Amino acid sequence: MGVENIYRDFAYIYDKLMYDVDYKEWADYIEKIFQEYEVKPSLIADLGCGTGNFCVEMDKKGYEMIGIDSSLDMLNCAKKKSEGRNILYLNQDMTDFELYGTVDAIVSLMDSINYLTYIKDIKKLLKLVKNYLNPGGLFIFDINTPYKFKNILKDNVFYDVSDEITYVWQNNFDSKRKICEFDITFFVKEGQYYNRYDEVHYERCYEIEELKKVIVSSGMTLVNVYDSMTLNRPLPKSERVFFVCKNGG
Repeated sequence: MGVENIYRDFAYIYDKLMYDVDYKEWADYIEKIFQEYEVKPSLIADLGCGTGNFCVEMDKKGYEMIGIDSSLDMLNCAKKKSEGRNILYLNQDMTDFELYGTVDAIVSLMDSINYLTYIKDIKKLLKLVKNYLNPGGLFIFDINTPYKFKNILKDNVFYDVSDEITYVWQNNFDSKRKICEFDITFFVKEGQYYNRYDEVHYERCYEIEELKKVIVSSGMTLVNVYDSMTLNRPLPKSERVFFVCKNGG
């Protein structure tokens, strides 16, 4: 399991499903973290960039962006919305990416890390991050928390009905394997008819302490862990947390 080949038809309706995500808010938050630690990155890599929304928002702020994703369909969508902008997109796996040089900061957002269903893949990613991140540079990523998997996502069904697209999202969380299966069915209006698309995605539930240990063992410095979109410590019922790591002390 992993992130390869799971965003085929899904790529082209991804933005419609993510209509409620404020990417400007995400960009403002990441910039706030930069300011908190008095770093001024110029070149930033976005691992698991998807359809490029975050890259575009950061480009608007004047940052030079590299977007990396294993889905060619996602990147095709990203390139279309980035026309006229100087954003480099690379079709690479986030656990096996290769850059032309080092960067000032690296991010991996929207629970992309949860899509890495083996701890060995996170170790590979951290090794690459350390290799391509300039000394003192920050690596920022977020995860869906164990609380969210066990209490919000677990065995629940979500749906949304509209004229253009309807989806049914059914979850199955295996607490022993710590794997959540997302079984998603879409009905997308194309002309007079609706076409059906089916996707199955997987995310792994990682404990915060588990990831802390992996970060430290990678040689990176764990700077802080924050509750979603804040600079506050996580709460017992936090559904998303952000990790801030530094390359060096």
